[in-house]
Amino acid sequence: MTKKGRISLRAVLLVVMGGVAFMIFVIPLSLTVTLNIGNLTGLLVSGLIVVYGLFFTRINQWRKLWKKKKYKKFLVYFAEGMVVLVTCMVILLSILMIKGVLNKPQGKETLIVLGCRVYGEKASLSLRERLDAAYEYLIKNPEVYCVVSGGQGPGEDISEAECMYRYLTDKGIEGARIFKEDKSTSTRENIAFSMQVIKDNDLPTEIAIATSEYHQYRVSLIAEGLGVENTAVSGRTAPWLFPTFYVRELYAILYEWVF
Repeated sequence: MTKKGRISLRAVLLVVMGGVAFMIFVIPLSLTVTLNIGNLTGLLVSGLIVVYGLFFTRINQWRKLWKKKKYKKFLVYFAEGMVVLVTCMVILLSILMIKGVLNKPQGKETLIVLGCRVYGEKASLSLRERLDAAYEYLIKNPEVYCVVSGGQGPGEDISEAECMYRYLTDKGIEGARIFKEDKSTSTRENIAFSMQVIKDNDLPTEIAIATSEYHQYRVSLIAEGLGVENTAVSGRTAPWLFPTFYVRELYAILYEWVF
């Protein structure tokens, strides 16, 4: 194959890859997920990949020309350096997120289930995924107690804690094993207020936290900041939602590091 043919193949692959990625972020946006920094970033990056593929030869020609000019070459090297830096950062954060998921409980820890969106009185898909993971843990460990944590937000007819309590008891978990914390409005408050419930009821202070898998590492950072050692019980996010929430979580971790 000629050099020109190789360039054309690369261009086609870029367009296809960018187009597929674009659709991955469009699908949840068109169904249930509102526009957020996760899908916005995904749409922007995948769109840029498509543009690069469509104008592959011309952009590379400009890049070569700019590298020969004293001032413009700085912009080229800066852009290339940023791509490398962002790629390395994403890899590092991904490794840490995987490490958070692998921090498994021994089966004797009190379980804290972190709240998520409730529509009226119905649990959202993400919340159901967390609750299903919590249910499995509670079934496997019948002596373990559980704190469901989450207040009532806009568009919610009941608190997230009440919704979770109903969900778990409807599936057969004894109500006596479940304690409700229904005042929290953030992950930090989820953990802090739940720990107070645990202390007030003399529950075991060894903690496992049930949340989405992409969320586990940041939760561990917040918990450690509150002096709470914890293990992870992870819900499995639907594949069509995972990319959006994963990218959004990358920003959230960086925010947690800085602030």
